[in-house]
Amino acid sequence: MSRYKQLVSPKLSLRNYNGQVGEILAGVKVMNKVTGLGMSVRQPAC
Repeated sequence: MSRYKQLVSPKLSLRNYNGQVGEILAGVKVMNKVTGLGMSVRQPAC
């Protein structure tokens, strides 16, 4: 949660619970995508 707050937002902008859950899930999906793009791809040596 600490990393989420640092990268995405320290506060939730929506007021109702279901909206907050959706907002967090979208933020986590974005964080996972960015992390995946930054990871190196290993290929077997021939």
